[in-house]
Amino acid sequence: MARLALVDCNNFYVSCERTFNPSLEGKPVVVLSNNDGCAVARSNEAKALGIAMGEPMFKIRHLVDEAELVALSSNYALYGDMSARVMNVLATFAPSIEVYSIDESFLDLDGMPQADLTDWARQIRATVRQWTGIPVSVGIGPTKTLAKLANRLAKKSPKADGALDLTANPAWVETALKRTEVGDVWGIGRQYAGHCHVAGIHSAYDLALANDGWVKKAMGAVGLRTVMELRGIAVHTMEDEPADKQTTCCSRSFGDSVTGFDPLHDAVVTFAARASEKIRKQGLVAGALQVFAHTDRFRQDQPQHTLSSMARFQHPTSDARIIIGAAISGLERAWKDGFAWKKAGVLLLDLVRPEDIPRDLFSPAPAQNAKPKALMAAMDAVNAKMGRGAVGFGMVKPEAPWRMRQDSKTPSYTTSWDDIPVVRA
Repeated sequence: MARLALVDCNNFYVSCERTFNPSLEGKPVVVLSNNDGCAVARSNEAKALGIAMGEPMFKIRHLVDEAELVALSSNYALYGDMSARVMNVLATFAPSIEVYSIDESFLDLDGMPQADLTDWARQIRATVRQWTGIPVSVGIGPTKTLAKLANRLAKKSPKADGALDLTANPAWVETALKRTEVGDVWGIGRQYAGHCHVAGIHSAYDLALANDGWVKKAMGAVGLRTVMELRGIAVHTMEDEPADKQTTCCSRSFGDSVTGFDPLHDAVVTFAARASEKIRKQGLVAGALQVFAHTDRFRQDQPQHTLSSMARFQHPTSDARIIIGAAISGLERAWKDGFAWKKAGVLLLDLVRPEDIPRDLFSPAPAQNAKPKALMAAMDAVNAKMGRGAVGFGMVKPEAPWRMRQDSKTPSYTTSWDDIPVVRA
């Protein structure tokens, strides 16, 4: 029987913050989205206060005084680095690992002893906690969907204590299915759950017994694959080498709306440079670009507009100079006066690997690409060593109005020399 484990970091963003600030343990903590807008991560104590995922900060601000709620700005540099550390630890426990998201990974248990792996799962939890400070839950099942279900129960059940192996006893699968609401099944979602409830399907167990014809009609092929997985038939395979991305985007909502061309120009330059850096890191080049900006849709007292412009490169590229130039040209073509812009971004399209590009008579020779590639590599190396923005295109003021609002951001403890914690005797 095939077996997979899903390892999920508990309240990941909050756990990262607590690793470097133990005084947050036991307190209600939320981490806010860009510009300190909404709660995107909540500690168990914050959930107990009734704070929902996505709750706007202005609605829960009173809890800062009433319940000693701690609200922190997102610190993505910290979370990304801590995620990499956790994944590196998990890779030592299994022959194959699929990083599913920033806080979740599937482990392929092929070749592991056909025995109860609960103790092994608890060893994972203890090791990750000791080496990184991050608490995790481990769920094991014969399919990805059942592993996700096991992980959810492991996290919620005091008896499981963060580790549950559904393959240890076949009877446990049926019990787990009966204890899981249909809307909590991976891939079902609110819309499909509504269809299920109308049809009298309320649990994962009910869904596993549902008629295939009805499932396909109500939820399509995706829903049918989910049902097959609930029955123990593996449909979703491990993807330890995920396919290359077809697009990448760098965009931000601004701390304050901007009305002039110059601040929007500066933002677009920054986003284009960052997007080009991202695809260079992935070993890709872009065939096209889209630059966009829009006004604040929540300010209906202000005129609304969206600008967008596309450009296709003569030759696919990751050269920041070419990408920035195309983004600026697109912004100039689409620019409209008289609007307050709240968000902008640069989207790189048609990403491919350089070796996959067909050669023709008009393609630049490898020697022509050598100097630009060396320049980009040198710039990336300096920024990797000295911090992002150490070398760039144009000077951007730290107080630029389009900068993201992060009034309560903690230090980048693991990625900035200036922020490394100092222990004094």
